[in-house]
Amino acid sequence: MSTELKFRFAERKDVSLILKFIKDLAEYEKMLDEVIADEPTLEEQIFDKKKAEVIFAVVGGEEVGFALFFHNFSTFLGRAGLYLEDLYVLPEYRGKGYGKAILKRLAEIAVERKCGRLEWWCLDWNKPSIDFYRSLGAEPMSDWTVYRLSGDTLKKLAQ
Repeated sequence: MSTELKFRFAERKDVSLILKFIKDLAEYEKMLDEVIADEPTLEEQIFDKKKAEVIFAVVGGEEVGFALFFHNFSTFLGRAGLYLEDLYVLPEYRGKGYGKAILKRLAEIAVERKCGRLEWWCLDWNKPSIDFYRSLGAEPMSDWTVYRLSGDTLKKLAQ
C-alpha cells in the first residue's frame, strides 16, 4: 500500500468522518462541549446547501487530516477568498509535513479559483500552530478584533 500523500474532496458518505474530525479538533482546542453539529446538519449544509467544502489528506488509504473551508469575499480586492474554518491532522501523523501540505493544497485551490487570499483564525494560546503558520509566512491581523453574535443574542437582534 502506498504511503504517498493524496488529497480528495469529501463526499456525502464522509459525513460521519467529517464530524469525527470536527470533534477531534474541538477536543484538542478544549471546546468539545461547544460542538452541537450533527451528521444531518453537516450533510445539509455541506452537500445540499454547499455552504462549505472539505478536503481530506489521505495516506495509505487512511484519512490522516482534514480541512473545512468556504468562500468569503473581499470588497477591497473585489474577489472571493478562501476562509479556512478547520484544519486538523491526527496526532500520530503530526510532524510529517501533512499540515503544511494541506495548507499548500488550499493555497493551490485559492489560486486556481482566482481568490485574493486565504485566511483563518487561530486561538491565542495555540503557540505550536501560531509558530507553524508564521513559518509559512502567514501574518497575524493584529489590527482587527473578531466580533460575534450567536444564539439568543443573534435572535434578539434579528427581532
